[in-house]
Amino acid sequence: MTVISTKQNAEELSFTIVAEFDAKVERVWKIWEDPRQLERWWGPPTWPATFELLEFTPGGRANYYMTGPDGEKARGWWHLTSIDAPRTLAFDDGFADDNWEPVESLGTTHAVVTLDDIEGRTRMTITSKFESADQMQKMIEMGMEEGMTLAMGQIDDILR
Repeated sequence: MTVISTKQNAEELSFTIVAEFDAKVERVWKIWEDPRQLERWWGPPTWPATFELLEFTPGGRANYYMTGPDGEKARGWWHLTSIDAPRTLAFDDGFADDNWEPVESLGTTHAVVTLDDIEGRTRMTITSKFESADQMQKMIEMGMEEGMTLAMGQIDDILR
């Protein structure tokens, strides 16, 4: 199984998901920096992602949408805050309206991704921090944990 653990921490307002892959860190890094690979797994299988923009550099922006089973679209944005290839990546993440403007009512999440070598394999840890307990609860109720677990379950096929 790709995902080995998930953890919600109400005191730290964080959600952490950890997965391991049978691939080197450099190979796993490519699933983040290549938009065509990224959209093959960012989002659950029933909500595939399309990245219209990915400026993979500190200060860069990403605009993407996920398409639901009935054709509905959920838009999102990232603001990449730091990149230390091929080990760490950090970005602010939020929902967007049809003009790619942030949906303020859903807040912003700050995500930190780390890739660690484990004897030639890779452990990927994504920690998302929320603005408030209400925002964290809302994201969890919207299916963040299940969605991220399903999304990361698609990575093994990309790495083959």
